[in-house]
Amino acid sequence: MDAALLRSLTPGVLAVLVRRGADFAAAEDAVQDALVEAVRVWPAEPPRDPKGWLVTVAWRRFLDAARADTARRRREDLVEQEPEPGPAPGADDTLRLYFLCAHPSLTPSSAVALTLRAVGGLTTRQIARAYLVPEAAMAQRISRAKRTVSGVRLDRPGDVATVLRVLYLVFNEGYSGDVDLAAEAIRLTRQLDAAIDHPEVAGLLALILLHHARRAARTAPDGSLVPLAQQDRGLWDTAAIAEGVGILQAALARDRLGEFQAQAAIAALHADARTARETDWPQIVEWYDELVRLTGSPVVRLNRAVAVGEADGPRAGLAALAELDDALPRHTAVAAHLHERDGDLAKAALLYAEAARKAPSLAERDHLTRQAARLNARGRR
Repeated sequence: MDAALLRSLTPGVLAVLVRRGADFAAAEDAVQDALVEAVRVWPAEPPRDPKGWLVTVAWRRFLDAARADTARRRREDLVEQEPEPGPAPGADDTLRLYFLCAHPSLTPSSAVALTLRAVGGLTTRQIARAYLVPEAAMAQRISRAKRTVSGVRLDRPGDVATVLRVLYLVFNEGYSGDVDLAAEAIRLTRQLDAAIDHPEVAGLLALILLHHARRAARTAPDGSLVPLAQQDRGLWDTAAIAEGVGILQAALARDRLGEFQAQAAIAALHADARTARETDWPQIVEWYDELVRLTGSPVVRLNRAVAVGEADGPRAGLAALAELDDALPRHTAVAAHLHERDGDLAKAALLYAEAARKAPSLAERDHLTRQAARLNARGRR
């Protein structure tokens, strides 16, 4: 059974059912039933047209459920309209489905969660990790979103900003999680950029290309994280960097700055430095100032504190950090880094150990634990 094939086909099958008139919640249920049937049948009888097979089975499951509904007449009309089995359309409906999930009746956070579940193929647990909320709370959010759009024809395009947030979350899950969706997020963002004249779409495409260019250098052969300053820049994808910088420059020239363009500008400055020591930290701080103005995000302010510590010294970074809530994710790790740079190794070691206990992933926990052990070993010399 090719799980990757099933994952790639799911959005298109769901979009076909929605286009035929199925409401979103019922369509997703029918598609899930079809996927279960595929897992059972395909190993022994692989279909010649996998997508067509899934569309046929999912549509029949939807009709079976629809016939049990009280609105008999409308359901019978749908039965009469059932297309003959045959090859499914070759068009890629995935991007259209992203827009449909960003429905005006949903809050942006619910639209993102529902799209990641229905289109991105992520589990509820993975989405909960992306949001830093308990799995049970995310399950309730997704259920409410499905109930909200149940019975609503998803024929109104959603908000571009919501779609961009969806694509960025999908990219980040694919970049660092256990489901590799980074390439799919890049493909979809390219499609969106080709279809929509919007500088923030270009900004997002530039940003994810620049991040993706560093992927090969982000982990050591043993799977451990490699901080940006210690990465082998010879492993970075120079073609992706050049493409990302070119897209960003064209977007910035339009003078309609948005948060994804500002983030991409920061990523481009990191990519432009031949060594970590050559990084233009003062300019990065200026871009973080723009991001703070655009978003007001505490996470952006946290990252800005790191940049200030590099540009103006660790004491300045700690002063910027002191203005933020210490309950912020990764606040303790940033404090540890800045205290280490300020020469307070004992306090830095304690903070690294504390940050490791709070780490959202195993890889990050192991990295922070090693940092604490490194400083403790130095202190014993």
